[in-house]
Amino acid sequence: MTNLARRLLVSALSASLAATAFAAPAWAQDTAQAHAPSRDVAAPGRAKNVILFLADAAGVSSLNAASLVAHGEPMKLHIQQWPHLGLSETSPVDQFVSDSANGMSSIMTGVKTRNGVISQTADAVRGRQDGASAKTLLEYAEERGLRTGVISSQSIADATPAATYAHSNDRGKWGEIFPQAFSPRFGDGVDVLFGAGRQKIGEQLAARGTSFDALSQAHERPIYARLDEAPASNARPVVVADRMDVRAATLRALDLLQAAPEGYLLVVEWDAHTDDVRKGLQNIADFDRLIAEVEGRVDLDDTLLLFTADHSFGLQVDGGRRGEPVLEGYEAWKAAGGDDDVVRLKNVLVNRTHTAEEVPALAIGAGADGVRGYFPNTRLFQVMMEAWGWSAAAAD
Repeated sequence: MTNLARRLLVSALSASLAATAFAAPAWAQDTAQAHAPSRDVAAPGRAKNVILFLADAAGVSSLNAASLVAHGEPMKLHIQQWPHLGLSETSPVDQFVSDSANGMSSIMTGVKTRNGVISQTADAVRGRQDGASAKTLLEYAEERGLRTGVISSQSIADATPAATYAHSNDRGKWGEIFPQAFSPRFGDGVDVLFGAGRQKIGEQLAARGTSFDALSQAHERPIYARLDEAPASNARPVVVADRMDVRAATLRALDLLQAAPEGYLLVVEWDAHTDDVRKGLQNIADFDRLIAEVEGRVDLDDTLLLFTADHSFGLQVDGGRRGEPVLEGYEAWKAAGGDDDVVRLKNVLVNRTHTAEEVPALAIGAGADGVRGYFPNTRLFQVMMEAWGWSAAAAD
């Protein structure tokens, strides 16, 4: 063998060994292959429809933990395969840590406000002084003749759903907030409204001298107590239940809204607080499966799907091994009462409070390329408006 041949052979062997040394482990290669995008989903055209999925309190760490618990591996959630992502900063105007009222109001109006305030500007003083009403994305959609829907696992008058259709200086004023769904400032109001909170909303309505029945009669619009009570013939159903099956409600709403020739806006909230860590992470996994199901029913060429959270939460995975339960110690904690401010499991630590770090924003479909980088949560309002090709009013 000549010297030149020897040098070429050594060079080839060195390159082969280097490639082997720096190759990803088999499990990582399998994961990457299993979750590679199956089609080109970055639709460049304008959106006809927008669906916003809001996982209340689902920060980056919660999504990671939900994947580990539900699938035994990181990056296994369906939404973690979406091609467009960014980090959304959630603070109100005067603090670092947001509640759901400011968090969702900022997304729905493009205007940051104060904690406890529902879609009003920052000159509001919670419980004492109104700010100006900030025009919501749902109000823009109603003004332009789109069909609209709001679904929540929580009270339909609580902060997150309320920020879509109402304006109030105090998120706790459910008796004042809920009737605003029937007296819209634009269009004919929310077309499909499904959520929980019936008892407390009813009590606050009574304290204000009204009731579900009185609202129904005044606006000629029944308010059903269960999803299965709303007849299929009702194209604009309102259901305020004790509990809400988010999957059934979302698919029912989608069937109704997809018939709209002008397009639609659908907002779906599912609680993801991890005060009870197993319940919260299971909610995220269930929400993720629902999102995958919805994605299979829409045309991404004319529909924007956007996932985000209103604020983050104090959860971290700080231990664990593949093949072992991530939530080891949960049953013992639950049996002991489960009321600690700080939950210490073997592999998971939960500080049961909202936190200030950015939350994920993930998108697919028409207009999804607007989601990228770090940005304030008000940017998500602009992403959805731009997907439709709309401009916000200079002042409202």
